[in-house]
Amino acid sequence: MQVVSSIQEMRSVAQSIRREGKSIGLVPTMGFLHEGHLSLVDLLADHCDFIVLTIFVNPTQFGIGEDLDDYPRNLEGDLELCGQRRVDLVFAPTESEMYPAGYSTFVEEEEAGKGLCGVSRPTHFRGVTTVCAKLFNVCRPDFLALGRKDAQQVVVLERMIRDLNFPIEVLVGPIIREADGLAMSSRNSYLEPRQREHAALLYQSLLAGKRIVEEKEVRNVERVKAEVMGVLNESALIRVNYVEIVDRETMKPERDVELGRSAILVAGWLDEVRLIDNIRL
Repeated sequence: MQVVSSIQEMRSVAQSIRREGKSIGLVPTMGFLHEGHLSLVDLLADHCDFIVLTIFVNPTQFGIGEDLDDYPRNLEGDLELCGQRRVDLVFAPTESEMYPAGYSTFVEEEEAGKGLCGVSRPTHFRGVTTVCAKLFNVCRPDFLALGRKDAQQVVVLERMIRDLNFPIEVLVGPIIREADGLAMSSRNSYLEPRQREHAALLYQSLLAGKRIVEEKEVRNVERVKAEVMGVLNESALIRVNYVEIVDRETMKPERDVELGRSAILVAGWLDEVRLIDNIRL
């Protein structure tokens, strides 16, 4: 497994792989890897010849007062995990390598990223699309693996890839969960034991919403949202950011639940820890 940190070296490797007629798959991460990330490596293994995993805590997707400085980092542990899976190369650039002095160019998708997380984190998706556009240019992937936990991010990146004509096929992996249903996330490491116990209610709330859709055939969006909120309100620790039922292809709010097309998305804080989750209907 190769480990590179310079854009020049990463670009040279990508060009060499392409000259050999091999395909490249990309897993972009901010590190502190868990099984959710590694499952995306496994997803790519059946689709491409050479897998690149990137580790970069991207400052442009953090807002003022967010957890950029505190975001968990463990490069040594990440490299060990990558070595246990079929990762061929880890690209771990520095901030100055990706955003040198005088950097002033950004990429922004202006539709799917406006609502939901885009309301409380207005510059977040601009940072995501910018860093991914740069990674696409440097790593030159044929395939991109993303996790469904970040449902809105998936749609934003799919739009950017379509609109900017990147020749990349997007593969979306399922949400990987802990035994109690909590969606795996690097930020789970922030949770104290009591917070961790309450965090499991996010998934329980989604299951409650899905149940009344499937078992009671409820299609009224407000009734389903009320069911979800009822579970979340059982916790004195969770502060709800949003509960929304959206068209999962557009991230637009639904008027009525459409089976096979709608999804419930939830975001909430446990003290200063912000978690998101979703479920398809």
